[in-house]
Amino acid sequence: MKRIAVLVSGGGTNLQALIDAQARGELGNGEIAAVISTKPGAYALERAAKAGIAGFVLPRKEFESNRAITVALVALLRKLDIHLVVLAGCMTIFTSELVEAYPNAIMNVHPALIPSFCGPGYYGLRVHEEAIKYGVKLSGATVHFVSEECDGGPIIAQKAVEVRTDDTPEILQKRIMEQAEWILLPQAVKAFCDDRITVEGRTVIIR
Repeated sequence: MKRIAVLVSGGGTNLQALIDAQARGELGNGEIAAVISTKPGAYALERAAKAGIAGFVLPRKEFESNRAITVALVALLRKLDIHLVVLAGCMTIFTSELVEAYPNAIMNVHPALIPSFCGPGYYGLRVHEEAIKYGVKLSGATVHFVSEECDGGPIIAQKAVEVRTDDTPEILQKRIMEQAEWILLPQAVKAFCDDRITVEGRTVIIR
């Protein structure tokens, strides 16, 4: 079995999608071994506890720099014998030590179709605000491997979602979660844990 750590900072809706998929037997050879929060009291930790998953806290405020918390995180991941790291609404920007320790083994879900509306500063509702402001007819979600470039790692999967003329950022966010994020992320995790993913340069091949 491949041991998965899910990194969170808030409510943990994408974590819940993974927990639900695991309960349905849809993570293949993967199991969620730990949920790690950079924010004490994050509701995601309650979701983990209800599912019987070990929860850990690395409070960002207690570390002098992003590098310091990254070094501590890598040490914890190694101690827990983690094979796959999933960023699920984790708001801390980790430094290169994490990517070096887990090359092509860190997944993130971004609430837009990369390379649109991505990069530094594009997270949460801002992504959807910009999509509506630009007037795009389709947005969606992207699951990608994490590299040192923000939102720049190899793309694993994407799913388009309609943007409607009367959408608010909150309504669009909910639709993209329900129709794309919560579907794509468990599928990508399963493919990784079942050893069906190969990365060749920037191209991800799923067998």
